[in-house]
Amino acid sequence: MTTQPPQPASRIERVLAYMVAAMVGLSILAFIAVLIGTSAGVGNNDGFSQGVWPFVLTLPLLGLPVGFVLLIALLIVSAVRRSREARANRP
Repeated sequence: MTTQPPQPASRIERVLAYMVAAMVGLSILAFIAVLIGTSAGVGNNDGFSQGVWPFVLTLPLLGLPVGFVLLIALLIVSAVRRSREARANRP
């Protein structure tokens, strides 16, 4: 049985991994910003409906599910690549 070194991750896997990290990271930062803004009193007198706050409020609502879908896509792409490698290495 020959042992071959594992193939490096493909470009699509790297792109998906960075997209997952970026989406989840931005969503968490937006959530923290909302927590800090609320404790600082931005929500008083309808302050969350002005400026950049509507975007910051909706980012976690959209970013976390998109990040989850991207994570599932990354898992599928990785599983397909690994199964192809395993099939190619059979005697």
